[in-house]
Amino acid sequence: MTAFIIATITIRDRDRYQDYAEKFWPTLKAFEGNMLIRGNFVAALKDVDPHDMAAILHFPDRHAMLDWYASPEYTALMALRDDVADMRVTAYEAFE
Repeated sequence: MTAFIIATITIRDRDRYQDYAEKFWPTLKAFEGNMLIRGNFVAALKDVDPHDMAAILHFPDRHAMLDWYASPEYTALMALRDDVADMRVTAYEAFE
């Protein structure tokens, strides 16, 4: 079953976030992940902890998703990510 991650993001340092983003893409591709969509916050509709933007990442299955998140390549970026942005990251498996 396919799997996906939803990340809500508030960027604190745009210049350094760009550095994170450039290093992020190759790690995602290595695990057959792709960005389904990303966009800017519009409104809190119900019980929402608003952030500036959100992104949805797609993976072929939960193993690829969890392997990507735990990979040495991505974990090496986590300190930078956490330093430059506030993120809420949640993982899901799609219904088939």
